[in-house]
Amino acid sequence: MKEVVLITGANGSLAKQAIKSLEGDFQIKLLSRTPKLSNEYLWDLEKQYIDPNSLKDVTHIIHLAGASISAKRWTAKRKQEIFSSRINSAKLLLKQLSVSGQKISTFLSASAVGYYGSSLNDSVFDESSPPGNDFLSNVCLEWEQTALSFESLGFAEKSSILRFGIILDHTSGALKSMSFPIKLGIGSPLGNGKQWVPWIHIDDASNAIKHVLKNRLRGVFNAVSGTHTNNEELTQAIASSLNRKLHFPNIPEYLCKVIFGEMSGVVINGSRVSSEKLKSNGYKFRYTDINITLESLLG
Repeated sequence: MKEVVLITGANGSLAKQAIKSLEGDFQIKLLSRTPKLSNEYLWDLEKQYIDPNSLKDVTHIIHLAGASISAKRWTAKRKQEIFSSRINSAKLLLKQLSVSGQKISTFLSASAVGYYGSSLNDSVFDESSPPGNDFLSNVCLEWEQTALSFESLGFAEKSSILRFGIILDHTSGALKSMSFPIKLGIGSPLGNGKQWVPWIHIDDASNAIKHVLKNRLRGVFNAVSGTHTNNEELTQAIASSLNRKLHFPNIPEYLCKVIFGEMSGVVINGSRVSSEKLKSNGYKFRYTDINITLESLLG
């Protein structure tokens, strides 16, 4: 009999891809604000409600819920949504396990390389590196501490965390946003273009989830391709995959700040991140070359 996996953030592109990777080996349940299918169950963060049937027979929880970092400007309200959708939703899951007295094998949570903050030098961050001190770093720190509490409080045998880089997917997210102006002939690198962009193909992102789950890995792992690519190289590679040319100079840093507000720090700064720990634990990346990656997504 297949083990049962409960997944949050079911409408996100990563969750949809993870379902495809996992459904052959696991029985899948989903938490949704608008359940429609027989394996979807209602949860409501504002009302602090989870359908108790959603947790019946569940062995693993994969927590992928979270409001988009880049979809809107970071107003005070939006920053609270980014925080609450990740941390408070995890706390609601923990509360439900506590009420029912249920214990699971694995609580696997997404996190992000934003944990390390932004670096203007060539330092390479690994899982032992300290957190940064900006908004996203603080979100990631709280996110991870909540995930780890499932194990420390005894409601999960182990907590596992994947710090994802920018997930490249042609249907949504950063790649879709970057491709659009390039298709129109008005795309160009941001800032000086030298800022590092840690990235991962969506297939590798979903397969990394499966790898951690099936191999019962515990702890924190960086989920990035390991190929160090800067913003200018990424922008050029996207243009090449779309058979377009970049006609305009880089968008100046001050203009990025006008366009993106506080969120500009994410796009004009960056960091190099190592994936050696995940590799040493048996994961083999399918996509490590940015040009091959983009050809698979955009070609």
